[in-house]
Amino acid sequence: MAAPMEPRLPRLMIQIDTNLINARQKLTAVNRLEKWCQDGVLLINMSATAHSEAKAGNDERRARKADQQIFTVTPPGDRADPTYRRIEDALFPAGAKDDSERNDVRIVFEAAKYGAILVTGDGGSRSQLGGILGNRDKLMDLVRILSPDEAVTFVERKIRERDDFNARVAREYGGELPAWTGHD
Repeated sequence: MAAPMEPRLPRLMIQIDTNLINARQKLTAVNRLEKWCQDGVLLINMSATAHSEAKAGNDERRARKADQQIFTVTPPGDRADPTYRRIEDALFPAGAKDDSERNDVRIVFEAAKYGAILVTGDGGSRSQLGGILGNRDKLMDLVRILSPDEAVTFVERKIRERDDFNARVAREYGGELPAWTGHD
């Protein structure tokens, strides 16, 4: 009896933040994630909140790109939910003061709710120490939050693990490796 090989699509759910809509295709790491999505290696979606933010304004290219994304349709969380409050306290200890800050909380909340990996460019840099990335350590038991470059590294590792497992199955039990092995 042969052991089943791993499928091409890893069991990962990635949600992108508004700032990664990548309408002009200038974000190299996001381009890589999108290519994997097109090739059937990865699923990418976004929260309804991020989708609405991406469509706001008068940037037609950005709105068109946002409309190509799969997005959630469940109502966003609110302050009555303990998880929502915990996320808000981690990101904004004095409370979310405006719609932009409340949207950040909702975006992180939805990723946590669906067990998704949130990929964002919000914070964690020298110029923006806080933000979502800068506070992710406070939420690591709720949700995995990665920068685009970290997400690419993470997915590359998952692809290597999948291909290594499948190669081992083929060696030990026989059978052909899928054609995509080593090409993702």
